[in-house]
Amino acid sequence: MLMPKPDGKTLVRRAEIVAALRQIVPGEGVIDTQREMQAYESDGLSAYRQMPMVVVLPATVEQVSAVLNYAHQNSIKVVPRGAGTSLSGGALPLEDGILLGMAKFNRVLDIDYDNRCVVAQPGVTNLGITMAVEHKGFYYAPDPSSQIACTIGGNVAENSGGVHCLKYGLTANNVLGIEMVLITGEVVRLGGKYLDSEHYDLLGVMTGSEGLLGVVTEVTVRILQKPETARAVLVGFPSNETAGQCVADIISAGIIPGGMEMMDRPAIHAVEQFVHADYPLNVEALLIVELDGPQVEVDQLIQRVAEIAKHNQSKTLRVSTSEAERLLFWAGRKAAFPAVGRISPDYMCMDGTIPRKTLPQVLAGMAKLSIQYGLGVANVFHAGDGNLHPLILFDANKRGELERAENFGADILRLCVKVGGVLTGEHGVGVEKRDLMPEMFTETDLDQQLRLKCAFDPQGLLNPGKVFPQLHACAEMGRMIVHGGKLAHPNIPRF
Repeated sequence: MLMPKPDGKTLVRRAEIVAALRQIVPGEGVIDTQREMQAYESDGLSAYRQMPMVVVLPATVEQVSAVLNYAHQNSIKVVPRGAGTSLSGGALPLEDGILLGMAKFNRVLDIDYDNRCVVAQPGVTNLGITMAVEHKGFYYAPDPSSQIACTIGGNVAENSGGVHCLKYGLTANNVLGIEMVLITGEVVRLGGKYLDSEHYDLLGVMTGSEGLLGVVTEVTVRILQKPETARAVLVGFPSNETAGQCVADIISAGIIPGGMEMMDRPAIHAVEQFVHADYPLNVEALLIVELDGPQVEVDQLIQRVAEIAKHNQSKTLRVSTSEAERLLFWAGRKAAFPAVGRISPDYMCMDGTIPRKTLPQVLAGMAKLSIQYGLGVANVFHAGDGNLHPLILFDANKRGELERAENFGADILRLCVKVGGVLTGEHGVGVEKRDLMPEMFTETDLDQQLRLKCAFDPQGLLNPGKVFPQLHACAEMGRMIVHGGKLAHPNIPRF
């Protein structure tokens, strides 16, 4: 993909910006050639691509502060980026903006077993935190499927979840404190090693803010002791509806599993061919239910789950008999996204959340939409908390299929909102769901959200063009935050 041809004035300004950034981040910390920047042209939502103006890779908090202060003083847009695993286009670059990569912030700074917390830089991977403490019998609970690659800073930006979020919570429930740099370059701390603060919950505001309010440079998270016993139950069902009803019945019985995941037939078959987890292939839906705690409690809960599953017409039921088998059950689920790549040239991973009781209704609605759009869909989701991840199958090389996939996904999210759910559970809004925000929020709602953005970033320089879909103004400051009317994707070439 070729970069747009800039005029002479733009070339001079870009050269000045690159030179200034090289003064702040010397050596190999600034990337400005087309070939080298191509690695940053998209995130996990790879259907949309845009070359950044320049990439800067700071290694210290002082450098991050200086870069943001320079951008603020010169009204230059900045897009923060972690590992680039975002599935909503949250780290999509801008052709007239600095891409601020945080990959060099990759160290665990402190492990405090007495207070059961870890202090890490934002570029440490999610799994890296667990690996740092597992020898002492501890772990970090939120575990997105991309945990081997996604970073804790990105988890904070998107409020990531994972298969164990049902019992142990999302990132928001496990972050104790952060250090962040404002667009002005000011470094501030929110929270710490303690459980709560007497101030406004600005830590809650930052978690899930998608890079619109500041750049995280340090994260303090809680760690947990591994449970005495953990066993997984693999249950097959004759239909998605019976599996969905089993999910609702387990929760209504007062059982809170460590994790409860669901896959439909297309996903089951793709995963089994990919991982060989010995999943049953003669079922329409599969549940993985993990129970953890004292062994006597786990044994009793497994029996109750088996009874509930039988009441919902389960066809197969298998309980893990070893730690290796439990991990194999989960290996299949965590590999579901890459596994689907074996059955379709392309897929689009959606992210909506619904009330659990509406799961059968929404699954039936998605089946009808699949017929309407002529595109397949494989369903993989965090069934326990109602966070759906439908994988829409398409071929981007076929004219019109990407647009059909986008429209199909938009209708799935509209359905989620219609039944009382929300547009996103853990992937964020980014550019993917930006123009759907009015489906869930009124213009007054969006105005109020934008006022918060204005308080942190009055010029709208941090990650502009994300989340907010319409023209808004910060009345108190008289500054336009999003330019244009209802935005299309900003200068994003497609395949």
